[in-house]
Amino acid sequence: MSTLIRRAGILAVVLAGCSGTRREDPGTMLNLSARRPDGIGLLRWDPRKTALVIVDMWDDHWCKGAARRVGELAVAVDAFAGEARRRGVFVIHAPSTTVGFYENTAARRRAREAPFARTPAPLSTDTRWGTGWSWPDPAREPALPIDDSDMGCDCESKCSLGDPWKRQIAGIRIDDADAVTDSGQETWNLLSARGIENVLECGVHLNMCVLGRPFAIRQLVKLGLNVVLVRDLTDTMYNSRMKPKVDHHTGTDLVVQHIEKHWCPSILSTDLVGGKPFRFSDDRR
Repeated sequence: MSTLIRRAGILAVVLAGCSGTRREDPGTMLNLSARRPDGIGLLRWDPRKTALVIVDMWDDHWCKGAARRVGELAVAVDAFAGEARRRGVFVIHAPSTTVGFYENTAARRRAREAPFARTPAPLSTDTRWGTGWSWPDPAREPALPIDDSDMGCDCESKCSLGDPWKRQIAGIRIDDADAVTDSGQETWNLLSARGIENVLECGVHLNMCVLGRPFAIRQLVKLGLNVVLVRDLTDTMYNSRMKPKVDHHTGTDLVVQHIEKHWCPSILSTDLVGGKPFRFSDDRR
């Protein structure tokens, strides 16, 4: 289980290199600095008990700006997933409503054939967005700090709504040892079969799918898992002309802070892969 050690202003997450991991054992401890409002401590995470969930990194999007940003983000997500996999972390690809594309792959069969496990809390049955959706919990969180009621297209000319996605973006590799699912039950089956207690979440969009999908933050926290957001490997659907009328990337930062306060801590990808944090090309702050 996780161990907490006090440290000023930082929650450091450590993935312990252990013998018997599915991939190369680096034999080192990885110090991953994570944030939360009272974010002080040290988590010691066994990679064999840790999963990475990649949320809705589709090959296309109805919003041209969102599609362009996913194309940029995919390179960094693939690098992060590759290093996580090498360390023994189990990687789950969750491109909602497109899993049929992967029907005959080893990764899809792994999710479909995982033994059934009863969940410790109910899974959402709301399917208005294609899969069981977890809506905001007023007892736990206030309204989001950004107004996404216009669906968040930040393009100069509004794009037309639709669902052009067919698969996960090809730039993110799916290994034969990974899994592909968009089901909350399948996700729980996979995690339970491996004794997984800890989940890293990345992908898009933070104010929508990364919070609400059945394999995403709200649902997994309610199931009692230790969840951490990779805050530089995400994006929002936010139109900077809507309240609070800040630039797009500042809007994303506000949602990150909301999640840190009300749902889970966050980390940067660089603590695992090194270098500099991912930054969108049009983020000139």
